[in-house]
Amino acid sequence: MADKKEFPLTYKGHPLRRKDNLIYYGSMADKYIIAIQILSSQKEGDLDVANKISVQLQLTDPDLKSRDRVVKKSEKANLYDAMDVGAIWLERALSGK
Repeated sequence: MADKKEFPLTYKGHPLRRKDNLIYYGSMADKYIIAIQILSSQKEGDLDVANKISVQLQLTDPDLKSRDRVVKKSEKANLYDAMDVGAIWLERALSGK
C-alpha cells in the first residue's frame, strides 16, 4: 500500500486547524495566529450555520498569559467575514505593518 502524505487544509497559504468550535488559522511557528471561535449557530435545513463568531489576532508566545496574547478582536455574523478579517490581520501582522 502506498504511503499517503497528509496535506493540511490551508487558506491563502496558511494552515487551518479545527477543534470543536475553535478554528486556528496560521502557524504556531510564526509570531501571530488567528483564533476564530464559533459562539452561536442556527439550523438551516440539516446544517448548523454559524451566526456569531469571535475573531482574535493572538501572539504565539507561550510565556504570556492567554488574555495578554490577544492583540486585536472582533465579532462577525458569518464565517466568511471572520476569515476575511482574520486573513487581513494575519498578513499585516506577519509583514510588520
